[in-house]
Amino acid sequence: QVQVVESGGGLVQPGGSLRLSCVASGRIFNIGAMGWYRQAPGKQRELVATITNDGRMNYADSLKGRFTISRDYAKNTVYLQMNSLKPEDTAVYYCNGRIRSGSGIWSDYWGQGTQVTVSS
Repeated sequence: QVQVVESGGGLVQPGGSLRLSCVASGRIFNIGAMGWYRQAPGKQRELVATITNDGRMNYADSLKGRFTISRDYAKNTVYLQMNSLKPEDTAVYYCNGRIRSGSGIWSDYWGQGTQVTVSS
């Protein structure tokens, strides 16, 4: 069984920073791309950033320069460094992993989400 678990959310003032972490665990044979998505109240879930297993990164255009995705392949972990946070960044942030489980099947796995609130 595969699990994806996020951590690091919280309340931060505008202009502040947060670092989110996401760990994939369980019967994992291989991991492809991992990424972050977010969903604000009343809005659809949207892409934040992704990183492939060979290090290629993709960002939402509106977030380039403020958010940075990185990955520790040995720890099956992906990070999201968020700087210069704005109130409009408030959302639940979800981690996604394209993972080949021990059964040999590739599937998309989602975490339960971590709340990020940007407010003074």
